Amino acid sequence: MWEKVCAGMLGAMMITGTAAGVSAAEKGSVQPQVAVAPAAEKEQAAQPAAQPAAQEPVADVAAEEKKDEQKKEDQLKISINLAARSLALYRGAEKVRLYPIAPGTASTPTPTGYYKVREKEVNPTWTDPETGISIPTGPECPLGYRWIGVQGNIGIHGTNNPSSIGTYASHGCMRMFEKDVEELYSLIHIGTPIEITYNRVVVEKAPADGTVVYYIYPDEYGWQKITTEEVHKWLGGYGVGNFVSDEEIDKKIAESDGNPTYVGKVYPLYVNGKRLKNNAVEQDGVMYLPAIDLADAVKVNLGWIPEAQTLMSTYGKAPGVDKRDVLYCTDKDVRTLFHLTGGLDKEKNYSLQAAAAEPRVEREPVAADQKIAGDKKAAASQVKAEEKPVLADGSASKKSLTEIYQEATK
Repeated sequence: MWEKVCAGMLGAMMITGTAAGVSAAEKGSVQPQVAVAPAAEKEQAAQPAAQPAAQEPVADVAAEEKKDEQKKEDQLKISINLAARSLALYRGAEKVRLYPIAPGTASTPTPTGYYKVREKEVNPTWTDPETGISIPTGPECPLGYRWIGVQGNIGIHGTNNPSSIGTYASHGCMRMFEKDVEELYSLIHIGTPIEITYNRVVVEKAPADGTVVYYIYPDEYGWQKITTEEVHKWLGGYGVGNFVSDEEIDKKIAESDGNPTYVGKVYPLYVNGKRLKNNAVEQDGVMYLPAIDLADAVKVNLGWIPEAQTLMSTYGKAPGVDKRDVLYCTDKDVRTLFHLTGGLDKEKNYSLQAAAAEPRVEREPVAADQKIAGDKKAAASQVKAEEKPVLADGSASKKSLTEIYQEATK
């Protein structure tokens, strides 16, 4: 039986400077081994077959591909975030377990990188790295009753000091509550992939309803400095980068308490069956839709009156919101502005379709002094202010866009 020491001497495994870096040696240590057939088997394989091999049915090939894909989806992976002091077990892309841990201290940090489960042991023995004295399994053993080897003397194990869980307390190992490590031990196997990261910013989206929350953890190791703009980019990857202000993020970074902060619910946005680039976002009970995306989708002219916070299309006008240079309208105004109707479908997509005909006019060049809806970089166009929209029956509208504009700026 191997004796575990959990020593503080991490040697070549120690990663300094940035938590994201992984040395070439570490990467090499987890590359899959390719079995090489013996020479005799190779020679035999080279001989022609007595009978020509029957062509494999296409259906069988498809079935094998589907089986391989299913196997990949079912594969387990351990993902550890040292900044969050948590260990997650994934089955494919689904998180099936989440446990608190106690990783290494700032002076003996747990190394980041990509590994795999190298050994599993019930009732391990611990050897003190300073004195060399061994402590067998039992209530006095610091390893608890399960050991999951990761690399050298670094492993995942139980503990006889449960109060340390959630703190940085070990010599580099990852301690777990005994009931948690025993459950994890029963689920994983030799070769299960292990990813150890140090990510202070974590953004999560609930698969059930699209709710997005984010966390910012303290920088215990001093490995990751973060900026407000970086947090916006992380949130942007989930479609809500425009829905949190700089001030809110600055406050969150200053606190770095690891508590969840709700942002909103994100839904894929479709117009007439076509997926748009940006999403629909529900925040504090209001559904926001990206105005320029909708205007482009239905080829409607759209203008923005900043002093009145008003969107003006060839169909009508409605309040708008400028969120970090992207303009949004609310769901209650999509018919007025874009002649669209719809809402959430059973797949949790926000789907809009064209309604009955509404007044509209042809596009003309944008006036130089007008701010156009969108990201302020996209080319756009706007109708002549003097021209009156044409109704579906061919008659002229009673109000021109000049009159609409004048009313909006009163």
